[in-house]
Amino acid sequence: MEHKEFMRMAIAEADANIERGGGPFGAVIVKDGEVIARAGNSVTLDNDPTAHAEVNCIRQACRKLGNFDLSGCTIYTSCEPCPMCLASIYWARIGHIYYGNTRRDAGDINFADDFIYDELSKPMEERAIPITPLLRDEAIHTFQAWTAKEDKTEY
Repeated sequence: MEHKEFMRMAIAEADANIERGGGPFGAVIVKDGEVIARAGNSVTLDNDPTAHAEVNCIRQACRKLGNFDLSGCTIYTSCEPCPMCLASIYWARIGHIYYGNTRRDAGDINFADDFIYDELSKPMEERAIPITPLLRDEAIHTFQAWTAKEDKTEY
């Protein structure tokens, strides 16, 4: 199959997701020409603000492959990934992203991500949600224990 066919699958997933009562977003993950996972946005269905199509699709693909590392995979998503989804794609080590609608198109139908992009570019003390360090001297021992652990799985 070609890239356009996989993208059409992601768009079809978004269309079907609307019918299921979810949001207008869909995603497909492919490895070696095979569809590994496909998912829609289920934020309102699951009462989970992290249940975006890309995140749901990454979770499915990881379960199917039995690995948190999706190197060698490609994601096709019906819309340009939001900052959370983009970060998830990077953490999963997906090698390529194809998207349909732009984040501006999403903003035009009241799915605006620009405020998050804007927030991330601000110094912490200027962000809308206060972010305050607390008890680092007590928390640091956990990182020290991780560093000393010989049988850990690096990620």
